[in-house]
Amino acid sequence: MNETLRRAIFSAGLSEDDIAARLGVDPKTVRRWVDGRLPYPRLRWDLAALLEVDETDLWPELLAARTATAKPAEVVAVYPHRSSIPRDFWYRFFDSACQEIAILADSSLFIAKDDGLVQLLRFKADSGVRLRVALRRPDRRQVTERTEQQVDSAMAAKIRKALVLYRPLQESPNAEIRLHETELHNSIYRSDNELLVNQHAYGITADDSPVLYLRGDQTAEITASYLSSFERIWTRSAI
Repeated sequence: MNETLRRAIFSAGLSEDDIAARLGVDPKTVRRWVDGRLPYPRLRWDLAALLEVDETDLWPELLAARTATAKPAEVVAVYPHRSSIPRDFWYRFFDSACQEIAILADSSLFIAKDDGLVQLLRFKADSGVRLRVALRRPDRRQVTERTEQQVDSAMAAKIRKALVLYRPLQESPNAEIRLHETELHNSIYRSDNELLVNQHAYGITADDSPVLYLRGDQTAEITASYLSSFERIWTRSAI
């Protein structure tokens, strides 16, 4: 019996059926986990994120393996796909910001289409949090004409749709939206000193590509690299 997992589920106010529904598995599978079976890595990460704990808290036997890989302390987690990050996590991620929220992407349409998330971003901006959103310029040649990286021919339309959906943000004096002309190798989502870095893999949609979850500041080397990348692109982006 994994008592730690059982208590974590109880503390989160969830049932085994709730967990099964959120992760898309059979309730019997969740029962096996509680009974002591180790989930597959992707499901471990998803479950730990859902319960807001580190996977080594739920399965201490993983700690030795994690230590052996010498993972930098600033790397909180690695998600195999952006789609594996629970929707609730995005709300908690942005809601935790006290100073700054930043988004760098081609369109970030998955956020723009979530009216609740847009309202949250507007609320945070109205509350004094600096909000910066940088999207790809929709009329950029590489967007409208397919490149060697096979940019989706519908990308320009996605960006324009995102800009329309993000329009309420521009009513806040603390929010700013700019357009960049950079061929992104990753999308960056920032909430104060936490980053979600969505890798762009050739031939793979952003939704199916890996995401690094980082927590650090300018002294943390990996985090600092992505923060610097964002600032460089932001400085060169047009209002």
